[in-house]
Amino acid sequence: MTLDGLEAAVDASVTPMARTRRKCKVNVNRYADDFVVTGVSRDILENNVLPAIKQFMAVRGLELSKEKTRITHIDEGFDFLGQNVRKHGGKLLIKPAAKSEKALLEKVRGIVKKNWTATQTNLILQLNPVIRGWGMYHRHVVSKSRFTSIDAQVWRLLWRWALRRHPSKGTAWVRQKYFHTEGNRTWVFAAQTKVNGLTQRLRLFRTATIPIVRHVKIRGKANPFDPAWMSYFARRRTATVSD
Repeated sequence: MTLDGLEAAVDASVTPMARTRRKCKVNVNRYADDFVVTGVSRDILENNVLPAIKQFMAVRGLELSKEKTRITHIDEGFDFLGQNVRKHGGKLLIKPAAKSEKALLEKVRGIVKKNWTATQTNLILQLNPVIRGWGMYHRHVVSKSRFTSIDAQVWRLLWRWALRRHPSKGTAWVRQKYFHTEGNRTWVFAAQTKVNGLTQRLRLFRTATIPIVRHVKIRGKANPFDPAWMSYFARRRTATVSD
């Protein structure tokens, strides 16, 4: 990987003494070519870490993106990989980023708009993988309230979709046709469909049904491309599937 060795370069920029590195609280979190470096002060990040990173990348013929590079306080927060990292009242919370939510809703809105005349079954089949994929990605962070909000906004889009299809019908008729009662839920967007000759009810996926499972950090030296770490990543995958 091009950025392998970045962590060592950042550590070396502070001091070779392990005790001082811990005091500076300098840490690197990296995914592919995106990374975040945290430190105890702006001074350390600006005068030690940032120059070291620039030099590290220059040797490899790379440079930092001006648009994506900034130094900020944790109380102000920052977005990383579609999630917002910020301290609220002294407590660190990681939530789905507002931009990520907006992108999801725009995609859902686009699918609904392109399918004004499609059957309810076809619409659900197009929406479910999009909604489920977004929700599963964010299931390891503080997402429960955001899931509820997303479901409510998607519901409003589908209610307008249903009303538009039948302008001469009343709301009670539209509700009965497209929304059903299941247990304590009275507005389940679902359609009857046949699977292998059997009639089944196909439901719109709701992100609120996804359980929150806290992420266990990957070991810093672990490399998925190194055969020596195969058993480690196999255990992680098994644990994720079990959850």
